[in-house]
Amino acid sequence: MPIKQRIRTVPDYPKKGIMFRDITTLIKDPVGFRLVIDNLTQRYLSGEVEFDVIVGIEARGFIMGGALSYTLGKGFVPIRKAGKLPHEVEEQEYALEYGTDKIEIHKDAFAPGSRVLVVDDLLATGGTALAAAALIEKVGGKVVEMAFIVNLPDVGGEKKLLEKDYTIYSLTEFEGE
Repeated sequence: MPIKQRIRTVPDYPKKGIMFRDITTLIKDPVGFRLVIDNLTQRYLSGEVEFDVIVGIEARGFIMGGALSYTLGKGFVPIRKAGKLPHEVEEQEYALEYGTDKIEIHKDAFAPGSRVLVVDDLLATGGTALAAAALIEKVGGKVVEMAFIVNLPDVGGEKKLLEKDYTIYSLTEFEGE
């Protein structure tokens, strides 16, 4: 069974009309989780995308990013919700459907000029991914690619990231579904 079939769709969550793509059913399945990590590992072992460090976005990006850091022998840096990191941070505010939120990264997360692979579970509106990229750039990194399990191209995030010249990669997508 492929990755896409292991992802549960929850209708009307978090509000009516939304088809929520729940990866918990994918990652609780040992074969499903292995498919995710093996596919991403193979992509990045090829050497086609060169990077120094992996950045994972809270919280599901930590799951993928940690496992991928291990398989690729790369360091892992978390981007966290505001107030969770213990040292000096850079912060980035981003828009939510109703209001704003903030994410943070340590100012000394990696050396200036580091090439960064960003990982997260899902690309929808692109707000969190754009905020993460802005943070990485504030502390001197360069985003070389953003990897997601799921892309929802109809929601617009892919278009926003491509317009900003970010390269994205996803294992599967749900288009018009």
